[in-house]
Amino acid sequence: MVRLEKVILDNLRLEPEKPCLWWEGKWWTNGDLLRLVEESTKGLEKGGFRAGYRLAVLLPNSPLVLALSLAAWNLGGAISPLNAKSGLPSLMGTLDLVEPCAVVVAPGLDELKTALEEQDVPVVVAESLSAALPACTVKETSLENDSLAVIFATSGTTGMPKAVPLTHANLLDNSLMMYDALELLQEGDILLNVLPNFHSFGYTVAGLMPLVKKLRQTLVASFLPPVETMKTIHDSGTNVIVAVPTMLYFMTVAASKGAPMPVSLRMIVTGGDRLNVQLDGKVKEVFGVGIIEGYGLTECSPVVAVNRNYKDRRIGTVGPVVKGYEWKLLNDKNEDVTASGEGVLWVKGPSVTSGYFRDPVMTADRFVDGWFNTGDYVRMEDGFVRILDRVTDIIIVGGFNVYPQEVEAILHTHPAISQAVVVGIPHPVNGEVPKAFIRLQEGARVTPREIIDFCKKHLAHFKVPRSVEFMEAFPLSSTGKVLRRLLRQK
Repeated sequence: MVRLEKVILDNLRLEPEKPCLWWEGKWWTNGDLLRLVEESTKGLEKGGFRAGYRLAVLLPNSPLVLALSLAAWNLGGAISPLNAKSGLPSLMGTLDLVEPCAVVVAPGLDELKTALEEQDVPVVVAESLSAALPACTVKETSLENDSLAVIFATSGTTGMPKAVPLTHANLLDNSLMMYDALELLQEGDILLNVLPNFHSFGYTVAGLMPLVKKLRQTLVASFLPPVETMKTIHDSGTNVIVAVPTMLYFMTVAASKGAPMPVSLRMIVTGGDRLNVQLDGKVKEVFGVGIIEGYGLTECSPVVAVNRNYKDRRIGTVGPVVKGYEWKLLNDKNEDVTASGEGVLWVKGPSVTSGYFRDPVMTADRFVDGWFNTGDYVRMEDGFVRILDRVTDIIIVGGFNVYPQEVEAILHTHPAISQAVVVGIPHPVNGEVPKAFIRLQEGARVTPREIIDFCKKHLAHFKVPRSVEFMEAFPLSSTGKVLRRLLRQK
């Protein structure tokens, strides 16, 4: 097995003077990053870190996160990047599951630090995001196979912690396949690494892939405020933006208010949430290039499909399935309906994890003979994947399936609507009915009745929202995804 850190470290050693990553206003060379990796490796080893251990990190994007990943792998261990804002109960549940030998935190996380120390888990506060950690003695913990590279925590529907273990082979395969799939990528490109590192899309595509394929990256600790991210993109010469749709929306707003513009932007890649196709036109108008949309899941390291270039892209789809995957479509009775072109997408391949971390029940629910149930209901159109909806988001109105994405697409064509999210709400007769949550364009005025009448002209009667609620902002996850379950509860 080729180990991920060997590929990356060989690249760094081969050209030590080559610029590697932009951080806080200047370029780091391969040699600079290599030195931080070596110092971090020595520090972990001295503290007792060994093969099979896991190191949890709750840090913003930084050279230190990359260096600690490579250092842990160097020693045969794994890393688990976690979200410090996920709430103490959820975080402690995940840490109990992962059993790290130590937890690295950013300054200011005093409540978490105290809670961990009460459970005898060593906590290291990173005094600098660009220097090796202070001395730390790690705790003895259970051992995992040294093929394990990263453990991501993912949002589950049960409220219980769910963790996805990815191997070196998983991550290396996905990095290589994504590079091949994005046909416009070329040597010398500078990718934006602003998605949080606990999000597999950011960690793999914007963090690991550039290191594997000798590209450069612009490291940004936090997307907010967007104007500062735009300034960093401008100053570093970033020419490939990797972002979720919500970030792109805020970047267009920042640009309209005079934020510095990219100098030589060639491509914008998005995933992680549904893309409002109207946003593509706005982005192209502001930045000069449209959006390359892709799709993935943490369990797949993460990329499953992506549009390959601007010439062949099909707006509204997430592109073809990338090379290396087998795929099939099943119905709700687990019957193969691949020939029909519509059903729940199952995938199999070297990027797919073998199951959830220490959770045989959840694993048995989603994995069968190496096949993974994505939970997404899709339509295949000439080899392009159109995501109709998450199976859990489909609204069943009197026995008829309503796909929120289809209703949202119609709503987004209304000139007064900036963003629309449709969810199912209980109904005594029909079981469920659609409800639309709407954010209006600045200065626009429209009534709920006018929106419902507009939908009646374009949708079958059972797909029309029965009610409309206006929102100034939507509840978002830490990665910018709309939290539909909160809207349902609302």
